[in-house]
This record gives sequence, C-alpha cells and structure tokens, in this order.
Amino acid sequence: MEPVLFLALVFLLHAAHGETQTGSCKDMLQGYLTGQLSSALGANQVEALRREFKSFTEDFMKKFKEDEGKEHRKIIYTRWGKNSCPCNATLVYSGYAGGSNHLHSGAAVELLCLPKDPEWGIYTDGYNGAKAFVYGTEYETNYNPDHLSSFQNHDVPCAVCLVPNRSVVQMFPARKTCYKGWNLEYRGYLMAGYYGHPAATKYTCVDESPDTVPGGQANKDGYLLYYVESVCGSLKCPPYVKGRELVCAVCSKK
Repeated sequence: MEPVLFLALVFLLHAAHGETQTGSCKDMLQGYLTGQLSSALGANQVEALRREFKSFTEDFMKKFKEDEGKEHRKIIYTRWGKNSCPCNATLVYSGYAGGSNHLHSGAAVELLCLPKDPEWGIYTDGYNGAKAFVYGTEYETNYNPDHLSSFQNHDVPCAVCLVPNRSVVQMFPARKTCYKGWNLEYRGYLMAGYYGHPAATKYTCVDESPDTVPGGQANKDGYLLYYVESVCGSLKCPPYVKGRELVCAVCSKK
C-alpha cells in the first residue's frame, strides 16, 4: 500500500471513532479527501478511498452498536431462599419471601421478595375494611431430602440479583444443570404450596443451600413452601419417578 494511502486509512480509523462521539470527524475527512488527499492521489484513488471509508464506517458502526447493546443488556431475577447473589451477579436488595396465607381461598398466587427497608404512602394502621394481605413465608421441609429437614418452620429470605450481558433468565424444573448455551445462576428444589390447602401458589425454585431469616423459626404459618413430587399417570414414568422430589435450575442466556 502506498504511504499516503496508508496514512489516509489511519485517519479513517480515528475519524470513524470520533464520529461515534461528536459526528464531526466524518465531515472533516470528507474535506480532507477532497482537499489535501486530492492533491496527493489521483481521482480514482480518492474515489476508491471514499468507498473504503463508507464500507469501513458502516461495519464499524454496526459492530459498535452491537457491542454497546451488549454492555447495556442486563437481566434481573430473584434467588429464593438466599440472602445473597451468586458471584457473577450484583445484589439489588435482600429481603423476606412473602405471599398470601395458605388457608385463604382468595389468595394471590405469586410469591414476593419484600425488601428489608419498606417505604410508606398514605396509610391507616390497623386491619380495616376489605383488604388483601401479605404474610411471611416458611419452609415446610420436615420430609426428605433429609439435609433440609432442619429448616422446618424457619422463615424464608430472598435476594434480587442483577446479571450483566444476559438477555433472558428461565427456571427449568426437574433439572439441576442448564442446557447447552445457558449459564447456571443457582440450583435448588422445586417447591410450592400443599395440594390440600385452598390457596393457589406458584412453583418456586428454592436454593439447594437455603438461608433462614434470623429469629424466624417459630411456627406462624402464612405462605408455606413444600417439596414438589412427581405423580405418574398423565406424567410419563419413566423418565419421571413416582413420589420423587423434583430439583430445579435457574439459568440465564446471553
């Protein structure tokens, strides 16, 4: 490559980079191409340089926008049963798992991660009028797996976690590993409310090494979490096994 053409391409690189910041370098270069370069290069070389510049800047801007999008792409999820997030995630806040009472037929279904630092709007203290309620959540783990039985009646913590460079997060039931191309955030046991209680619940993935809320070991009920077992019939066995506790994995994908 001729020295002057090489220097022009170096200028292109700086101009394309500057264009992402100010938008003025492209105009500078156009003037350079029609001014100083036109005196050093032939018309055909200048035109070829213009085409290279256009192709280069289009590719550069496409790559720049893709990289910028990746930097700003984040996902958020709740890690049930833990006060902290995995090492690859940032803790947004930790709190208390809460939901409707297991005996209420008008219960809300979802489980909430209630922060430890609540704020208040306009309020009236005391139970009054027709309202909905939110209770704390307890482990009901007096059955297998044995290593979790000591958590019986303890209150359940939670942590809201932020992960960069991810586009989606998904809980996979009956899996303790992620499928190819997915990243494991945490694994645990699939839990939900007792089937005989009137309140509906959601399936929740509770961390395999759960924490507890300090001072929350009393049996006060509220929203209750039980292990989920597979039932054969319309659910195919094998591969599932009658009465076996199900695991779960929370996975994210770039």
